[in-house]
Amino acid sequence: MKYKAIIVEDEIKNRNFLESLVTEFCPEIFIGGMAATVTDAVRIIEQEQPDIVFMDIELQPGTGFDVLKELRQHHFQLIFITAYDHYAIKAIKFSAIDYILKPVDIEELQAAAQKAVEAIRRREESSIGLLMQNLNRMKEHNFSISLSTSDGVEYIQLETIIRLEASGPYTTFFIKGRDKIMVSKNLKEYELLLTDHGFLRVHNSHMINLKEVRKMIKTDGGYAVMSDASMIAISPKKKEEFLQQMSHRLV
Repeated sequence: MKYKAIIVEDEIKNRNFLESLVTEFCPEIFIGGMAATVTDAVRIIEQEQPDIVFMDIELQPGTGFDVLKELRQHHFQLIFITAYDHYAIKAIKFSAIDYILKPVDIEELQAAAQKAVEAIRRREESSIGLLMQNLNRMKEHNFSISLSTSDGVEYIQLETIIRLEASGPYTTFFIKGRDKIMVSKNLKEYELLLTDHGFLRVHNSHMINLKEVRKMIKTDGGYAVMSDASMIAISPKKKEEFLQQMSHRLV
């Protein structure tokens, strides 16, 4: 089975180049149309009902986000294409939506396309709604994160996460007022995503929300007592950074 894709890109050379790459290197996908403007993109997406949309963030005039705002439905997997590290990349990452930096790397394109195809086969709901929420919350940095589990996809606000715990290739999220969630990604991936949002990896196996620390115990090398009463060991290498960040938080 082949899946229909639409390309939204305002530069004709880039549109044609991306079309040729998808056609040659993504055999499960065919291009069902292309658009250069916000208006044309909305029209062709609603008309063609694609499975996948490759969308440039910056259009002239407007943006790919303007396209998403004007669409009545978002029943497709989205892959952003951008020429630089856009201000909204953080919101895109939290929403678990793929993006590719220009110039397009073939292996990155294939990986993103394969991920989109697998999501369609699993009938996963698009994360575009979460992306739009995160874009609206960018000034407050109050993002929600998309977590894929064996049962589906859950959207969790960062402020409700108490801590994360590694177990090999898996990470368990401990969340206020609900059951823990295990996902099949390693802790390093979430460390890269959460470090700028009040989280600190204090141990090889533990990352904590600094706002949820209730007490510091100095015996036996040092422990952070969390709001769920868990005691998280702090590695000697992270002790100074932990104390420094906690002092900033209390100022």
